[in-house]
Amino acid sequence: MADKKTASSKKPSNISEKYRQFPFPTHRNAVTDQYEVSKESLGVGINGKVLTCWHRETRRKCALKILKDSDKARREVILHKKACEGCDYIVKVMDVYENMYASNRCLLIIMECMEGGELFNRIRERQDKPYTEREAAHVILMIAKAVAHLHHMDMAHRDLKPENLLFTDTSDSAILKLTDFGFAKEGNNEQRPLNTPCYTPYYVAPEILSNDKYDKACDIWSMGVIMYILLCGYPPFFSTHGGAISAGMKTKIKAGEYQFPKSEWKNVSQEAKSIIQKMLTVDPASRVTIDWILRCPWFTGTVPETPIDIRPMLDAENYEQMRVEIAAANHAQRRADADDDENINHLAPEKSRIAKLRAAKRHRQGATDNVPAPLSQIDERD
Repeated sequence: MADKKTASSKKPSNISEKYRQFPFPTHRNAVTDQYEVSKESLGVGINGKVLTCWHRETRRKCALKILKDSDKARREVILHKKACEGCDYIVKVMDVYENMYASNRCLLIIMECMEGGELFNRIRERQDKPYTEREAAHVILMIAKAVAHLHHMDMAHRDLKPENLLFTDTSDSAILKLTDFGFAKEGNNEQRPLNTPCYTPYYVAPEILSNDKYDKACDIWSMGVIMYILLCGYPPFFSTHGGAISAGMKTKIKAGEYQFPKSEWKNVSQEAKSIIQKMLTVDPASRVTIDWILRCPWFTGTVPETPIDIRPMLDAENYEQMRVEIAAANHAQRRADADDDENINHLAPEKSRIAKLRAAKRHRQGATDNVPAPLSQIDERD
């Protein structure tokens, strides 16, 4: 690799007493002693990038996530390691190294490599094989099992979205697993509700937008948004003007205003629509729980095998534009805890991919509107 990873012999001074000691063994020797690390990037999470690596003895292929060492990074690793134990639907953390990387103290997290890729990519690459409502139910059930494990541990993930849902492999029997615990938080009960605004705009629950105290019910709302997309190909709430999240979009989320357009929903069962409505209930106290979802007959064998072709919505320009919009929204919105230090860099309009896509579309249509206002991007959290 271009950047050599070396062993770290001292504890970083920026770590608070609460996170100074990991509750599980970590490695202080160089990660390259046990793993061969590639330059191949598997993706970028909230806090850091993910590379491919191989265990030198077993040759097992793994994923290596690099986080700049901090309280937040340690909290992410601790919660992810705790969450993955005893659950087949959460990406496994196998090893944790405390090393220097690019002159920074970092945490190097070795995880199982999810070679099946992201949820939407999997659907998009099905070629001519039909996608059915029953398969959508199976996907949601796997997500529900991961969320149930977290909620029973009194933990909220707070960033449920398709990009954080990965398949183990490319086979038909592949398991879908949840990853990226950068926003996760413990202690989400009525006595200790959450009140820090951590979210991805397309999937954010109304109580978070309203700056109300909230609990793990926010994950149920996000599941409802994912289920909606799985059954029609686009989100129930979106900005129409090209910004990350508009005032109108916020208003609709807070009011729970969305539709089931007949053209896309005519082949979807009424039961599926009813479940979405229960998940997308504005009042979190009235929203269904994860245990209700697991008991729902729609997930346990009564789902129709009606073909649902959402690939046109997820294909080519439509898919790319939705992906870029979501990425732009992620960067432009607050990702803050109460003690976060946010470093904001403004991207010029001409450097924004979503701005380029919209400008190109306007050009094809002969429009003369100006490019949207600059987007804001939050740097790597430290």
